Amino acid sequence: MIEKIPFGVMPDSTLVEQYTLRAGALSCDIITYGGALRALQVPDRNGKPVDVLLGFDSLDAYREQDKYMGALVGRVANRISGRRRMMDGKEYYVPAFELNGHEYPLAANAEPNHLHGGLEGFDKKVWKVEEAGEASLTLTLRSTHQQENYPGNLDVRVTYTLSEEGLKIEYFAKSDQDTLCNLTNHAYFNLAGHASGTVLGQTIQIFADQYTPTDAASIPTGELADVAGTPMDLREPKAIGAHISDAFIQLVQAGGYDHNWALRGKTGVLHPAARAMSPKTGIVLDVETTLPGVQFYTGNYLDNCPKGKSGTPYDKRWAFCLETQFFPDAPNKANFENCLLRAGETWEHTTVFRFSQKA
Repeated sequence: MIEKIPFGVMPDSTLVEQYTLRAGALSCDIITYGGALRALQVPDRNGKPVDVLLGFDSLDAYREQDKYMGALVGRVANRISGRRRMMDGKEYYVPAFELNGHEYPLAANAEPNHLHGGLEGFDKKVWKVEEAGEASLTLTLRSTHQQENYPGNLDVRVTYTLSEEGLKIEYFAKSDQDTLCNLTNHAYFNLAGHASGTVLGQTIQIFADQYTPTDAASIPTGELADVAGTPMDLREPKAIGAHISDAFIQLVQAGGYDHNWALRGKTGVLHPAARAMSPKTGIVLDVETTLPGVQFYTGNYLDNCPKGKSGTPYDKRWAFCLETQFFPDAPNKANFENCLLRAGETWEHTTVFRFSQKA
């Protein structure tokens, strides 16, 4: 039986709904605004359900916040850098990319960069429900030609499937013109519970030997740097807070972890990305993906958002994100694997969030 309830109404009278998926001891709430993951109940080591996702109780809060809370992100996740221009004797900066000899300027919605698809990215759209079942939900969205100035009509389909092991997200996209595509989900995890406070005592492990250092504006320099000997070495489990405040320029610039790691696995083949664990609940999260990178973000700016579920005052570093992706600014970095989607081809990738319990 399909479980759904109204969640709110958009200014143009479009209804937003919430769907609940169930599988064994797990349940997951998804809203059609942004296709956002709103709640995910997982049993702790004692079998008690824990909601491991941050979220909000109202549509107004989702529309007010700017954290991409739980949302599907596109057309291009993460940042795209810009080019310097001169006009009337003044220098200015325009985010842009070049495709087939044509330059496409983009909105600088995270000055000076373009972030997560622009001013009206996929996180701000009401997705259509194509198919709904007890444990799966398929959402669709059409991003029209020149929306946020990206070329081509892009048709996107995302399927959430809940099982007793966890949540699988399958992404599909096709365009009628060459374009860019880099889809992800921006879930905020707290494995001790969404209202439990800081995640600094939870552990993180990332299956990568290299990461992409950034400049002061969070744009990758183009280098693939070894993690060895730096606070970015998360090859073995470490407390998130162990080195987050180190005087290491990459952490200082970003206010904590907010970087992309170059995963060891082959693009297109499901491979391990990360593992996190809460000592308090014993909940273990394993992330697998077919994508080449993962952005590990420690909620460094969560202190400026609406109150969360049940009036919880979310604060800095109360959650972490593991955003599977092509590398940031890939369209402007010749040595990064490109997120180019050719006309008629299918962008098809999968990310899995598996849960288990540690005694």
